[in-house]
Amino acid sequence: MTFSNLKNLERKLNYDFKDKGLLETALTHSSYVNENKMKQYESNERLEFLGDAVLGLVIGEYFYKNFPKDLEGSLTKMRAESVNEKVLFFIAKGLELGDFIRFGKGEKKNGGSKRESTSADALEALIGAIFLDSNFNNAKKIVLNLFDEFLKEDAYKLFNVDFKTMLQEEVQRSGQKAEYKLVREEGPDNDKTFFTELYLDEVLAGKGSGKTKKESQQEAAREALERRRNG
Repeated sequence: MTFSNLKNLERKLNYDFKDKGLLETALTHSSYVNENKMKQYESNERLEFLGDAVLGLVIGEYFYKNFPKDLEGSLTKMRAESVNEKVLFFIAKGLELGDFIRFGKGEKKNGGSKRESTSADALEALIGAIFLDSNFNNAKKIVLNLFDEFLKEDAYKLFNVDFKTMLQEEVQRSGQKAEYKLVREEGPDNDKTFFTELYLDEVLAGKGSGKTKKESQQEAAREALERRRNG
């Protein structure tokens, strides 16, 4: 990781770190620490813990102020939907965060830079690092800027649609039977991709893939719904 690369990330964030060491730690995966015989606390996991708390407070305050009549249950649901792994990964991907993370050789070879959970964790670590490097107000400003589109357009809801339940409700009304079949798995044990086919009355209706069986089923259901609604 070179200084120029870090400057590119700082420009994307619109924030210059006073302590570059904090930035480097936020981008250090545990596999790099293990491979280079560093101390376990030198990975980004502690900063991830702190960033998760900062992020939760910023987003929680946003919904509290902007939805003054919503009760606790509704506010909790909106906050959870806004900071889940898929949303964090989407934002991290926009920053090309995976390209800045320091991995061990094995993890890098196994596609660590493209793993959703890894980029999501690094984004939280980055938020924690900004908080420590400056203050809560600066961290809040950057978080709200990164999440602006999702919060104002309620776009975070698109990442939380339960396509499988939606499809099940439709096929029950038409008397059809839905069956999900796991057709294959690819990749090493720590980074598998699952492939599912969805059959309606034994007719192939959709295909999906994902990092979990549930995710691959959701994708298959989404495709089936699109086909039904597009004729």
